[in-house]
Amino acid sequence: MNVLVLGATGLTGRLVVEKLLKHTGVSSVVVPVRRSLGIDSPKLAEHVVDFETLESHAAIFKVDALICCLGTTIKKAGSQEAFRKVDYDYAYRAAKLAKAAGVNRLILMSAIGASSRSTVFYSRVKGELEDAVRGLGFNYLAIYHPSLLLGDRKEHRTGEALGMAVMPLANRALIGPLHKYRAIEAETVAEAMVNELIEFTGAENSRAAIKVREYDDIRRLATKS
Repeated sequence: MNVLVLGATGLTGRLVVEKLLKHTGVSSVVVPVRRSLGIDSPKLAEHVVDFETLESHAAIFKVDALICCLGTTIKKAGSQEAFRKVDYDYAYRAAKLAKAAGVNRLILMSAIGASSRSTVFYSRVKGELEDAVRGLGFNYLAIYHPSLLLGDRKEHRTGEALGMAVMPLANRALIGPLHKYRAIEAETVAEAMVNELIEFTGAENSRAAIKVREYDDIRRLATKS
């Protein structure tokens, strides 16, 4: 299997790449990036690209599956417009290129609370991307809805750092309908994504399937390796 990972320099994306490279069922891992990951592997095919001209790199999307972990923050992007360009425009254009190249499997990192009807800008953009990707007609589409991601980030995010400090304790209070808002390790999300991708079967390929993965689903999938 040849897999393209979008957002490979991010927390979850990098973990996904590392796990795919170790998997015997994966022949190559294609990563379009702005800067090198610094990973040495004969299975890794790095392509330094300009995301503004992503269509000029259409050939690299001729793979078997796409895992999209692309995402930023409004603070890091600098504005809502710049945030939308990364989290919606780049991700959607990549999904379209993959579909046009014959890819029928997509695993998409979104976020808990994502909805195109949300009054929260971040959640609305995520929801709009989900709606747009659903419309592309992938045979197998898995949309991940994690809450706060726990893990070691290269960049410092004050709000998330504070959240990570209190969430292990706060998780215990999130029960019943609030269970899905529990913080989760990025390592667990990456493991679940890779496991789900590898378990995709020819039988499922015969009919369209859309799965939405929240906290319990993600943890369950992560234990299947």
